Amino acid sequence: MSIREQTEEIERKTLSRGACLSADTKGRVTPEEKCSIRTDFQRDRDRIIHSKSFRRMKHKTQVFLSPTDDHYRTRLTHVIEVSQIARTISRALRLNEDLTEAIALGHDLGHTPFGHAGEEALNDIFPGGFKHVIHSLRVVDVLEKGGRGLNLTHEVRDGIAKHSKGMGKLDNPKYRPETLEGQVVRISDLVAYANHDLDDSIRAGIITYDDLPKEFIDALGKSNSERINTMVTDIISETLKNGGNRISASPEVEHAMVELRSYLFNTVYMNEKIKDNFLKAQKVIKELYEYFCENEEEFWTLYKKSPRQGEEIERSVCDFIAGMTDLYAIWVYEKIFLPRRWQGDMISF
Repeated sequence: MSIREQTEEIERKTLSRGACLSADTKGRVTPEEKCSIRTDFQRDRDRIIHSKSFRRMKHKTQVFLSPTDDHYRTRLTHVIEVSQIARTISRALRLNEDLTEAIALGHDLGHTPFGHAGEEALNDIFPGGFKHVIHSLRVVDVLEKGGRGLNLTHEVRDGIAKHSKGMGKLDNPKYRPETLEGQVVRISDLVAYANHDLDDSIRAGIITYDDLPKEFIDALGKSNSERINTMVTDIISETLKNGGNRISASPEVEHAMVELRSYLFNTVYMNEKIKDNFLKAQKVIKELYEYFCENEEEFWTLYKKSPRQGEEIERSVCDFIAGMTDLYAIWVYEKIFLPRRWQGDMISF
């Protein structure tokens, strides 16, 4: 029996009835020979961690554009925090931590530079619109590994494709992931960003602790760690209470979480100090998109990839811009649109 088979046997004996077993995966689009050491979900996690798009997240905006303070979150630290929270919940519920971790680490691979400002800009200008959830799936299916994709399992792809919550209630059967592990990541995403965006906003002076509505503090806790602990503990206990068939929070905590998300949207994300920078970021995205679509030869020289058969130039330009980091997008914009000092020889007298 191989090490992988031993791990699969341990999963059968120790995980809950609702857990997704590695041996029971629905498989990959392109079948592959099994690894003798790692399960399929472990391999997916490793492929995501070693991908270029994963590394680029360290220079992509979470809320604050290219912060100079080292302690603000980036898109990369966000997915790490989501992974930690999701694994805590999965372990308590005896779900598959490897599947949970793979989904959590891969769920935001399709995010644009400048966070949601970049997403809105591409959604406005790209034919058919742009959603980071859909693009995350395109990244792992098509764009990674020189156009071959990562060939991830069905369960990881499903969790990535259904991680977004939108506004309103936390659970929508139409967008509910097939696996409990995917559902854990979906709710952990909110637990993470609702708390760390709040923490970063206080650090930035956008709001103060005294500005926070008293009902949030009373329901969830005074500190960042208290609020996370309240949410995580509630999700675990409520899920066990309903028989473990669906990941959920109690009505009281869910209400507080939804209202906290709305408070952040209205008070932080739409704050004039942040919005001014976001409008500038959207200008960068839109002007780069228009320029590259009109200057194909220059685009392909910079993109350094061949056109995909049957795809229009707009699709490739969108892929290129969505994959940029904040700093790279600004660098390319400056290179194209801003004048530079003359670099010729010094005149001698």
